[in-house]
Amino acid sequence: MKFRTVLAAAVVATLGTAASVAQAVTIEVGYPYSALFDVTFERMMPEFKKAHPDIEVKFRATYDNYEDATNSVLREAVANKLPDVTFQGLNRQALLVEKGIAKSLEPFIAKEADFAKDGYHKAMLDLGTFNDEVHGLPFAVSLPVGYYNMTALKKAGITELPKTWDEVIANCEKLHAAGYKNPLFWGWNITGNWFFQALLWSQDTPIIKAGKINFDGTEGLAALETMQKLFKGCKMLNLSVGDAGKPFAAGEVAMHFWSTSAVGAIERSKGDFELQTGEFPGMGAPPKGLPAGGNSAMLVSTSDDPAVVEAAWKFIKFATSGAGAATVAETTGYMPPNKAANDLLADFYKNNPNKHTAVRQAGLLRDWIAYPGDNGLAITQVIYDKLEAIVTGDSDDMKALQEEMVEEVSGMMPN
Repeated sequence: MKFRTVLAAAVVATLGTAASVAQAVTIEVGYPYSALFDVTFERMMPEFKKAHPDIEVKFRATYDNYEDATNSVLREAVANKLPDVTFQGLNRQALLVEKGIAKSLEPFIAKEADFAKDGYHKAMLDLGTFNDEVHGLPFAVSLPVGYYNMTALKKAGITELPKTWDEVIANCEKLHAAGYKNPLFWGWNITGNWFFQALLWSQDTPIIKAGKINFDGTEGLAALETMQKLFKGCKMLNLSVGDAGKPFAAGEVAMHFWSTSAVGAIERSKGDFELQTGEFPGMGAPPKGLPAGGNSAMLVSTSDDPAVVEAAWKFIKFATSGAGAATVAETTGYMPPNKAANDLLADFYKNNPNKHTAVRQAGLLRDWIAYPGDNGLAITQVIYDKLEAIVTGDSDDMKALQEEMVEEVSGMMPN
């Protein structure tokens, strides 16, 4: 990959003399979503090398998604081949903490006299805190948003962004009449059943409560019925995660509901149309909450060399600092996890309003909940399969689908 080649060359060039090369400490880092974060690290690493010329960072092959990230680390832990730093989905941190793979960052934070100056937002820092100890520092935090092709909407006579899903469906009818065969894609298939949780949190309902499933009531049924109305009313195609954004960028889809993480990528690839992002619509009323997506940096090094572990901490601290978080926001669309980055980005957001939408929703941040126990990843897949049956039309009775899903997932939950 071009980024890897450029990055490797930059690392070697900045090491300087042969003596400094000999003294360099090498750490290994794994992160997900090459399409999103390659450009981030490409911009970040020269600054990191200036600050830490004695640390060489070796990036492993990127994880495909957050499930792949967690599965990879679980396998590497068994084989004793863990990286030193891994970036994991916010909803997968707990599993790595429970299994003793992720290390507490408290001993390192305690030694940092100026650590608080970056002012990590409490709600975001809490996402990586377990048993009152920080195990993951937020690197990239997202919320679901709407992406709108305003050129297409105006062609269909639509002048205001929708605030509810019923308004979205009404817009689809107008877009169909204007010649758009597939006016919408709604990110049901985003990693970790994120959009299903978004509909539940919109009703102030967590997907798991007190260790038990919590989508067996009226809120869960309402979420499934909302999806069915959207998919049928908008005649949505069943696109893969990798292909979902392409028709929108090409101007073929007019409304795209996805993570704010993709703003930078879509801006770089979109066709000749006016792009505008907007707050996530609600189920008859504004959402009461939304799950925080994104990932955190976790220390998983098994090295017995204190210099390697210290170097890994320095990398985590830099990547999640004000400067690091600002780079993430500028290159992607993720929200900064700390106040220092927000200060650096004041003018940036004035000039890039599409990347400010998620920040306006920050007060809605809720946990992106992981399913407990060893079957957590398998439960994710079960729910994924049930939701896909709505998209394909294989399931038409939402009450029956809810009962099937409740029964199957309940049997996989820990006692």
